[in-house]
Amino acid sequence: MTKFLNGIEKIGNKLPDPFFLFIYLALFVIALSWLVNSMGVTVVHPGSGEELPIKSLVSGEGLQYILTSMLTNFTGFAPLGLVLAMMLGIGLAEKVGLLESAIKKSILNAPKPLVTYAVIFIGILGNIASDAAFVLIPPLAAMVFLTVGRHPLAGLAAGFAGVGAGFTANFIIAGTDALLAGISTEAAKAIDENFLVTPVDNWYFMSTSVVVLAIIGGIITERLIEPRLGKYTGDKANRKLEEVNEIENKGLRNSLLAGLAYIGLISLVLFWPESPLRNEEGGIIPSPFLSGIIPIVLFFFLTVGTAYGVTVKKITSTKDIPRFMSEAMKDMSAYIVLIFAASQFIAYFNWSNLGTWIAVNGAEVLTSMELTGLPVVIGFTLLTALLNLVIFSGSAQWALEAPIFIPMFMLLDYHPAFIQAAYRIADSSTNIITPLNPYILIVLAFMKDYDKKAGLGTLIALMLPYSIIFLTVWIIMLIAFALLGIPFGPGVHMYL
Repeated sequence: MTKFLNGIEKIGNKLPDPFFLFIYLALFVIALSWLVNSMGVTVVHPGSGEELPIKSLVSGEGLQYILTSMLTNFTGFAPLGLVLAMMLGIGLAEKVGLLESAIKKSILNAPKPLVTYAVIFIGILGNIASDAAFVLIPPLAAMVFLTVGRHPLAGLAAGFAGVGAGFTANFIIAGTDALLAGISTEAAKAIDENFLVTPVDNWYFMSTSVVVLAIIGGIITERLIEPRLGKYTGDKANRKLEEVNEIENKGLRNSLLAGLAYIGLISLVLFWPESPLRNEEGGIIPSPFLSGIIPIVLFFFLTVGTAYGVTVKKITSTKDIPRFMSEAMKDMSAYIVLIFAASQFIAYFNWSNLGTWIAVNGAEVLTSMELTGLPVVIGFTLLTALLNLVIFSGSAQWALEAPIFIPMFMLLDYHPAFIQAAYRIADSSTNIITPLNPYILIVLAFMKDYDKKAGLGTLIALMLPYSIIFLTVWIIMLIAFALLGIPFGPGVHMYL
């Protein structure tokens, strides 16, 4: 395994700089769109029934799109604003020393064998904060590992694996559950107009997955990732860890009080009668609260960071706050440059309809194989894992697959929620290795902070074991639940 991963890393790091890699991928999409378009290829969207042409970027319309969309592709790239906004708050907390003090206080005296499992566990549960978890948890996990004398890239990998590969699992019913259930319900109506897939239909399975993946992820980190990385010898390796002093303890106390006061205020507004943060039915999923979780988290870090900074005298005037935030933004410059190229590639791929064409044709290949029983479900899972490499958005991919596979499997007497669970495990497992995941770029930027020589190959080699083993374990769990008659959610089994 080590030789295989070393080979992956070596080959991957021989690829061009990620900026030029995305430029070349964009050029490839331009050429491929022209080639497929010249063959007169069209694809019927399985959800809307609309016939979509493969649009050529080598055309008058394509040239207009390339020129007129370049700036909006960049500025409208959703993860860009999310990452930069989050880093304003997290960066302030880091620059004033809050994060380091908090990690030293909470981790140094904790049982070291539990650190790895705690990182994976928190990463998986972090998906309740949606995409914000991709920005928050991996760099903090790297700092935790470095603080306890372990390789920071192992911590980064563990955090990213929990957040990315475990994205669909949680103890709490999240927005993802509601979104996918809605798509599944619409697809199921092709067979039964009254059929309903609810947000809790995968709850038992996904709750169990949290515990299983936390254990498996910890074993992968300690048995595969850390031994391969060896001892960390980077420029931060000799950093001396001192006990939290009296003034830092006071800062932590004040930041904790400020954080609790902030959470209390948000909770008061959230649970106030007819709160504007809840939906029209008074629920939280979905709601403006979850839609606005990014600014809520941002202001939380600004609050606790400011409280700590003022206490330890690192913030002595209002001018210090924007100065620390500006220093944090300087660290993000390489990421911003990289996103410019990546956003163009992803936009071209989506505009050309190549992703839809690949997904629909992949589905047709699977259905033409005429498999039966659980093998066809496993085939569907593996196909989804592959398609996730070219369609990162989980809801967009399910919107393509559900109208094809839900009716097909319902005719075979399979419950739509069971097929939805099979989809979710495949979609999550390969999140951490697909180049279309925009958060891979932010993780790569954090990685270079600890190892200047690290490249895309280094990251893929680190994450590949998590992706393969998580998917394998999840498939085994899926089969076990199905054959043993364990419900996937309230009243939901493999068969209708």
